[in-house]
Amino acid sequence: MAAFDRAESLQRLAEERFDLLVIGGGITGVGVALDAASRGLRTALVEQDDFASGTSSRSSKLVHGGLRYLQQGEVRLVYEALAERQVALRNAPHLVRPLPFLVPILTRDGLVGRRLARALGGALWMYDLTGGLRIGKVHRRVSREAALAHMPTLRAGRLAGAYLYYDAQADDARLTLAVGRTAAVGYGATLANHAVVTGLLDDGGRIRGAVVEADGERLEVRAEAVVNASGVWADEVRALDEAAEPLHLRPAKGIHVTVPWSKVRNDIAAIVPVPRDRRSIFVVPWDGFTYIGTTDTDYDGPLDDPQCTPEDVDYLLDAVNAALTEPLHRSDVVGTWAGLRPLLGDCESERTADLSRRHTVVRSPRGLVTVTGGSSPPTAAWPPTPSTPWSSNSGGAGRAAPGASGSSARPRPPTLPSTSPGGTAARPRSCSLSSTPTPRWPRPSCPACPTCGPRPSTACGGRWPGPLTTS
Repeated sequence: MAAFDRAESLQRLAEERFDLLVIGGGITGVGVALDAASRGLRTALVEQDDFASGTSSRSSKLVHGGLRYLQQGEVRLVYEALAERQVALRNAPHLVRPLPFLVPILTRDGLVGRRLARALGGALWMYDLTGGLRIGKVHRRVSREAALAHMPTLRAGRLAGAYLYYDAQADDARLTLAVGRTAAVGYGATLANHAVVTGLLDDGGRIRGAVVEADGERLEVRAEAVVNASGVWADEVRALDEAAEPLHLRPAKGIHVTVPWSKVRNDIAAIVPVPRDRRSIFVVPWDGFTYIGTTDTDYDGPLDDPQCTPEDVDYLLDAVNAALTEPLHRSDVVGTWAGLRPLLGDCESERTADLSRRHTVVRSPRGLVTVTGGSSPPTAAWPPTPSTPWSSNSGGAGRAAPGASGSSARPRPPTLPSTSPGGTAARPRSCSLSSTPTPRWPRPSCPACPTCGPRPSTACGGRWPGPLTTS
């Protein structure tokens, strides 16, 4: 397949029979599609809105192991996430790059004190040994002067020094597009956006596909197995399967605010502890701006459009202002975004921040496989693990991968293409992605940017792509 063409994809969805149908076009869904297609399975994916239009374009734009998860005893989770981080760095260096993090040691008003500095150093050693060292650098203690050189707006009177460690940063939406494009262009998967699942097809008591509505037409997409990777919408898809019990997802809202970089002047990312709260926030430079986040609160509003409230903004500004000499105000905020984490509910935990970020895979009695939970993963790992949920008892036999000989053969690793050199894409529009020629991202004055609104000089740096074209 030389290019991804939506009209052709819809025709294939209606006419062909697939080994696997994936519901959801976020990073988890396209990762499942790439994994399956690269094994030789006839793979289809449908997305109700646009690729990466949900949580996968509204994250903290970091590929990290989660330093704070070590405090919760989630050592295996951190190990797996750091292994995925390294694979993403290797497979997509144009989209995922190492990023230094500054952890300031602050000494008053309930922030991290000197007596905890040694404990913090121990946690960073554990982070390195769990997998952080794979990035090729070890954490180190730096002086107050060195910390101020990286972030001169820190309160020097409260600063006792800092630690420096390394993680990675990614353009989350572009990474999602690249993984999906690799599945479609490189391995022949059939992907379609703005295709809404309205029902599931039953064949002898087993789920064998889905009813999809796209462009006013009703399609029956037939597949031997169906994977529900729809994130916070997972329970809505499971409700279409009468035999499936609800997962009791507990959406957690995370917001970010964007301010001009000149207000913070940090040349690397920083982690700032929140006074009187057992959390920290990220302060990350990005293309002439600095974004600050994230919150972690229960959410019971509309899943399609979570909003940043004034209280959310004040929480982040108050938290970062406790560490800055020049306080930030609401008037400094030039953009915000909000996303929802599909966490599994826990009646014993009052705070969503305390819920595990581990993912969960469940199979309903009629065979619907649902993968949900956790934060936005890289899902660009290679080779794929042999324990994928559709590889056993799915009721269908996939085709052998190209060049494979026997069940243990592995196809070649995918190379993630660069969809645009240097540009950023917060939320891609409906488009056709072509391997050649290279897509061109026009840079208008953000007429419909969800981060910026109508203003031309804004949080995304005037790089809201608008419709994706080729030239």
